[in-house]
Amino acid sequence: MTTVERRSVAAGRESAPPRPLWHTVLVRPETMTLVLLVVAVFAASALSPYFLDLSYILRSFTLSAEFAIVALVLTMIIIAGEIDLSPAANMALSACLFAYAQAAGVPMPLAILIGLGAGVLMGVLNGLMVIGLQLPSIIVTIGTMIFYRGVAQVIAGDKSIRVPDWFIGINNVFIVGVPVPVVVFIVLSIVLGLVLGVTVFGRQIYQIGTNEIAARHAGIRSRRIKMILFILIGFVSAAAGLMTASRLGSVRYDLGLGGELQMVLMAMLGGTYIFGGRGTILGTFLAAWLLVIVSTGMTVANLLPATQLTVLGILLIVSIIATNAIYSRAQR
Repeated sequence: MTTVERRSVAAGRESAPPRPLWHTVLVRPETMTLVLLVVAVFAASALSPYFLDLSYILRSFTLSAEFAIVALVLTMIIIAGEIDLSPAANMALSACLFAYAQAAGVPMPLAILIGLGAGVLMGVLNGLMVIGLQLPSIIVTIGTMIFYRGVAQVIAGDKSIRVPDWFIGINNVFIVGVPVPVVVFIVLSIVLGLVLGVTVFGRQIYQIGTNEIAARHAGIRSRRIKMILFILIGFVSAAAGLMTASRLGSVRYDLGLGGELQMVLMAMLGGTYIFGGRGTILGTFLAAWLLVIVSTGMTVANLLPATQLTVLGILLIVSIIATNAIYSRAQR
């Protein structure tokens, strides 16, 4: 036996044996999220019997559906190695522009296009600064978050801008007994899950987040893909802002205030790796339901808003630590 062969045999003996399938399935962030969801349902049902009523849970979900919809696209951005903290402010500014336009007499279809177009432009602006100027996405989007919210306040002032009566109540429209916002969330989850899981575009997003330099050498157009993602989250945020306006019946500059925390929490709690390259739409889907159960349960338990915010902050920290620990263990 040659020296090379001896080294190959020794390396084979030292390499770790393949992990069994049950271990691969159980030691995953999505499994952790699913377990927490089941526990949360039982705990919440102990606080109120309404949690055993599916219609009650669906109605409760409509209060956070807009954030959950945006969190799905945010998951893809984080997997690609970037982050966007401005979607909630995008929602507010898009909704304010839409409401201001229709209140000024602009035809409703055009007012809707103005709102959606504004969201796309905000996504383009974020993308140009992050990709074109090579600035850190977290710094850029913190800046644009403040900027967008400020412009929304300039437009709306401290008053509410009411939308037409016929436009109000999207959360009260049902498809096969399910509120429309929930249907949109489920359908978008399936579509984006398939995009990430079975398409070349989805695999390229993972490769960019894992090692962008290697991805570029492999011929992947990382800059174009990231720009597409920023434009997509801009558009989806604007659509979510219009949905929120329909649910509330009016628009203020503080629409969606604090939504950044919930969006990031949904992605992190679902197992998306903060440093990119890992995560699934399924995880975010489960985390969105978990967050709704936890938030509604705390409200039923009459916990103060400050206490609820503290709990959400703790959940975010724990989810990041747990996800990092799981992925670190998987790489051993």
